[in-house]
Amino acid sequence: MVGVAGSLSNTVLLHRFKYFIPFPSFCNKLTALSKFRQHRKLQFHLNFANFSTTQFDSHKTHLANVDNLIVLGIETSCDDTAAAVVRGNGEILSQVVSSQADLLVQYGGVAPKMAEEAHSKAINRVTQSALDEANLTAKDLSAVAVTIGPGLSLCLRVGVRKAREIARSFQLPLIGVHHMEAHTLVARLTDRNLQFPFMALLISGGHNLLILARDLGHYIQLGTTIDDAIGEAYDKTAKWLGLDMRRSGGPAVEELAREGDSESIKFKTPMLHHKDCNFSYAGLKTQVKLAIGSKNIDAEIPLSLASSHDRSSRADIAASFQRVAVLHLEERCERAIEWALKMEPSIKYFVVSGGVASNQYVRARLEQIAKNKGLQLVCPPPSLCTDNGVMVAWTGIEHFQMGRFDPPPPADEPEDTVYDLRPRWPLGEEYAEGKSEARSMRKARMHPSLTSLIQGSTKQLL
Repeated sequence: MVGVAGSLSNTVLLHRFKYFIPFPSFCNKLTALSKFRQHRKLQFHLNFANFSTTQFDSHKTHLANVDNLIVLGIETSCDDTAAAVVRGNGEILSQVVSSQADLLVQYGGVAPKMAEEAHSKAINRVTQSALDEANLTAKDLSAVAVTIGPGLSLCLRVGVRKAREIARSFQLPLIGVHHMEAHTLVARLTDRNLQFPFMALLISGGHNLLILARDLGHYIQLGTTIDDAIGEAYDKTAKWLGLDMRRSGGPAVEELAREGDSESIKFKTPMLHHKDCNFSYAGLKTQVKLAIGSKNIDAEIPLSLASSHDRSSRADIAASFQRVAVLHLEERCERAIEWALKMEPSIKYFVVSGGVASNQYVRARLEQIAKNKGLQLVCPPPSLCTDNGVMVAWTGIEHFQMGRFDPPPPADEPEDTVYDLRPRWPLGEEYAEGKSEARSMRKARMHPSLTSLIQGSTKQLL
């Protein structure tokens, strides 16, 4: 993932993804891995390191059993510094997260430069704690997985630098992980019955994404965020209502909404006349801000000090906002599931993951949608819905088994190396019927999707 600064061409990206090696069947993956060493020079084009021809010789590729894999996962894409150690059989050996809750309160949200500094201060402690809690050292690891995008470039760089340091020092394979794919695949760790194909909704502070997961690395994007994600809307609503942001806005709004009347304020449901599966929360945010202003709510007065009448008004706004925000989710999910079932009638599961998926009101509403469509809802536990190292380690394990990894960085790698991070990186190819008519779709400086890169490199090797 080292390269010149700035955007890379599709040709270069495809060239770098030739390390994605196809296998004829799942059963012989590790057998095939053991044969890679003799011709890895020819077949692996480094995604993380310079285009070195140094041959990677490690006992790690001779693992007799997938269960013996031990992977360290590192996540620093936004405001949580996280690391975890996971076995190939899905056993979570450790999970450590360092939150930036105080910074969120201080700056009213994520400040990239401040977040980077917090990551830099925490990363050594977090990764070492993950190893200590697992009663392991870096020498015991099979590989290191790290989020390379999407996310904030300044924050991503901290995790990648640490992952490369460990991989270089202990000659470990390195696996670059797509943040949203990790949110998707962690459901396969918590529910081992979950098989491809399945439907997934990924909802967080920065992303709303509806995908059809056909196979590992093969995703079709049915809907995405055209302006603001639902998590962003929750956070802003919490801030404007003067709620405690140390737990993030979602839980604070959900708790207050239980006290309110969800029908008291008639917010308009976004994009009702758009027959696609994309999301927009910018307009709803504006409606909420206007409602708060009309009731003279002062966000400088914390909820704990608000009068009874003021608290009631805030609760009504929270409840009304949440009802419409989730109604928008429901409407898009219903259509997306219908589209997905046309393409893959065998779908049995609907995965909901990401930070907002820890919201119990959201889960309850989406479980009813899944039931109505004949699907089973699968949600990871709340601790694995928010950003975490477990999901990164598990995604690394899934790709490692497919031969998708890089050799260790070269020992002589310069300290001023420029990393090819992917802050804007689509997960899947866009479904034709799902293309939005909205004009605010953000597509500038976007990397080719993970799916297109894997499929393109696979075709070249067939």
